[in-house]
Amino acid sequence: MWSQTYNPLGNQVFSTLVASLPLVAMMALIFLRWKAYRAAAVGLVLALLISTTVFGFPVSAAASATLYGAAFGLLPIGWLVLNMIFLYRLTETSGLFKVVQASITSITEDKRLQLLLVAFCFGAFFEGAAGFGAPVAVTSAMLMGLGFPSLQACGLALLANTAPVAFGSIGTPVIALQGVTGLDMIELSATIGTQLPWFSVLIPFWLVWLYAGFGAVRDLFPAIFVAGVSFAVPQFLVATYHGPWLVDIVAALCSIVALTAFLRFWKPALQRSRQRSQHPAQHRSQQDTGELSTAIAIPREQLIRAWQPWVIMTIAVFIWGMPQTKVLFDSISAIKIPIPLLHNAVQRVPPVVPVPVIEHAVFSFNWLSAAGTGIFFAALIAGRLMGFSFRELASEYRKTFKIVRLSLLTIATILALGFVLRYSGLDAALGVAFVQTGVFYPLFGTLLGWLGVMITGSDTSANVLFGSLQRITAEQLGLSAVLMAAANSSGGVMGKMVNIQSIVVAGAATGSEGQESGILRFVFWHSVILAFLMGALVMLQAYLVH
Repeated sequence: MWSQTYNPLGNQVFSTLVASLPLVAMMALIFLRWKAYRAAAVGLVLALLISTTVFGFPVSAAASATLYGAAFGLLPIGWLVLNMIFLYRLTETSGLFKVVQASITSITEDKRLQLLLVAFCFGAFFEGAAGFGAPVAVTSAMLMGLGFPSLQACGLALLANTAPVAFGSIGTPVIALQGVTGLDMIELSATIGTQLPWFSVLIPFWLVWLYAGFGAVRDLFPAIFVAGVSFAVPQFLVATYHGPWLVDIVAALCSIVALTAFLRFWKPALQRSRQRSQHPAQHRSQQDTGELSTAIAIPREQLIRAWQPWVIMTIAVFIWGMPQTKVLFDSISAIKIPIPLLHNAVQRVPPVVPVPVIEHAVFSFNWLSAAGTGIFFAALIAGRLMGFSFRELASEYRKTFKIVRLSLLTIATILALGFVLRYSGLDAALGVAFVQTGVFYPLFGTLLGWLGVMITGSDTSANVLFGSLQRITAEQLGLSAVLMAAANSSGGVMGKMVNIQSIVVAGAATGSEGQESGILRFVFWHSVILAFLMGALVMLQAYLVH
């Protein structure tokens, strides 16, 4: 049994700086335009060297953590990405994706409003149903198909995928947070529900500003307001009075319906002036339909056929996301594999946990219950309905794998790095440093959640990583344990867009492999500013509200 140490150099500042080197180096190299898989490899090597030589992590355990993380990167995460892009390529090859684009254009031909509808509204729904890389993969591909440049499509999709994350995958992050903290789940859900709705209103404005400037925000204010408020209000109500399970799905559906209905009778000022300048008879006809002359008339049968694959996928990820389904499928097929030399061989110690806790390391080969499997079956069913033969489906799958192989390698490397940080205690050494901030802890505790998601790529993992530490520190400082545990999750959502794994998923979906540095630069400061804004809100809640 090896016990983690969080201050091996006898100076917390120096120990923290050394522990941060793998992450700092990886991010710096990506900013310097290194390919993501190379930068991740450098970060992994540094993590292995520092953890084994400075922090005393056994070499055998470090090797096992590397393999464990890489395996987890491929299943479930890489498996989901591979099959999501497979489905997208089938719709693109069949020509149906163009019909999907046209149907969105028929709602509005204004790209600024298309951005709201696709990245914010649809993305939130996919986050609630599936999570992981699904919303970013789908929405970035859709945006690129609608004419957005690939790098911009990736950055905007990542920024939009923030406010829904804490309740993603049918509430999994909150469920995990309750599990590690022992706090009441409804209280946690309700507290997060007082934090995120403010940003659910803010993010649509931020998106439009980033894409088209302040003038666009002024011109589109009513539509942006409708999109944000119709999401934020149900998000608050469901999180407060029901719990974390259906928050995103209900809020996203409300936002989709509200914005679509609103756009049936409201048009931006520029489009209204264009309509007035047209021939009176043509103008009256368009007023009756609520569409412009450039809107595309799509036969109902073709429209249904085009959206059918995405409906099938949505049903599949919803079914696969249900806890009952996971339990059933795991009972049939899951194989639990204890990781040699790592499982029950490491323990976390105070102050990260109240009492020493043995770390488990069991890889669940849950191929049937993985969300990627649901998407794989959805893609097969949709592919057959689109007219592909099994031989053609196999050929397309091989082509898809060839396209995303470097992305899968990158995801595996990044997860290997994350697992080495976790089991060696380097991540906790960073967390302990935040604890020293005293009265400013509500701000820095929120940033700790941001850091956790940046490292792991998952709000669920960040909650497991730092949830207990948040409760311990809050109780020591006389703060609300529920508030700070919730802040870990709410702050974490702002780190989703700068996690390299998420960036790689977006790049793979849009064919932008190798451009990860550009995507990271596009979103980095937005992520930092939003994280500080969330921290400021938590400070207000800690000292003025509670």
